[in-house]
Amino acid sequence: MLDRLKLMESRYNEINELLSSPEIASDVKKLTELSKEQKSLEKVVTLFHEQQKLEASIPDLREMKKSDDAEIALMAEEELAEANKRLAELADEIKVLLLPKDPNDERNVLVEIKGAVGGDEANIFAGDLFRMYQHYAESKGWKIQVDDATPGTAGGYSNISFSISGEMVYSFMKYESGGHRVQRIPVTESNGRIQTSIATVLVSPEATDDDDIELAEKDLRIDTFCSSGPGGQGVNTTYSAVRVTYIPTGDFVACQIARSQHENKATALRLLKTKLKAQRDAEREAKEGAVRQSLVGSGERAEKIRTYNYPQNRVTDHRIGFTINRLDAVIEGKLDLVIQELINEDQKRKLSNEESVRL
Repeated sequence: MLDRLKLMESRYNEINELLSSPEIASDVKKLTELSKEQKSLEKVVTLFHEQQKLEASIPDLREMKKSDDAEIALMAEEELAEANKRLAELADEIKVLLLPKDPNDERNVLVEIKGAVGGDEANIFAGDLFRMYQHYAESKGWKIQVDDATPGTAGGYSNISFSISGEMVYSFMKYESGGHRVQRIPVTESNGRIQTSIATVLVSPEATDDDDIELAEKDLRIDTFCSSGPGGQGVNTTYSAVRVTYIPTGDFVACQIARSQHENKATALRLLKTKLKAQRDAEREAKEGAVRQSLVGSGERAEKIRTYNYPQNRVTDHRIGFTINRLDAVIEGKLDLVIQELINEDQKRKLSNEESVRL
């Protein structure tokens, strides 16, 4: 571990020197790449420096502890205990930062929510989940763009897809794929009975140019139709909505949010690339025998991951058996109350796996 930390420190210092050079400053692409790498190294190098500083102070504190001056000896003993405690904390924090990174963690995401089981109530709950993610994105400083939406007849959405862009979006949102179950008295229920409904969520890391996913014209079928989405009167009178079908697999995506057919087509192609990337990643993992972390949604919509119980103001994440009686806060976007628990547990399991490999 020490050798690895020294290499990271050396690379961090090298990047700092490169960023100050005029050649790099004039190369926007290289400047962006190096700045991104610098940021990824900064935290672990900072903790490493704190660890080194503390370790260097230990011998002096041990000597001071032997002092004939009782006050100085007591002070040294307290500082030594505090230093050892902090060193143990630093060791754990550094271990987590040195865990293998998910290559998709820094990517933006495409999210699809569908009302699944429960009719109108499932669609209404799909709308609640969308608003939850909206508020969560706002709290993170992320940007949301709705790409396609089919409103439910009684409210909410039978289907809505949207993109979230910002810093480290997938690293948080990757835990949301699966079935979300709601237990409450629907507004459509006249007898006051609690009903269980399900909406499904699928989160996919967005494809980029680096993924080298080619969409040949011969493999695409482009259909246009009148938009039924938001945007005013014009969307219903022009063929601005676009559906792109990937002929080899039959996969398709649609976009009808923008007024311009050109914009909708560009968005649809981006979404199709993301969908094809997700399939390619799944096929590669299956071929290589890779095992996904159990806490990360597999993309299977039948996988029930969480229950939102309104009468008891309770949210339960079934993957880690975590329950919190703050549903009102979670549904308003304070999703880190749940996601941070998932991240912590995920890190514990990865650390456990790493130790098993060493043994």
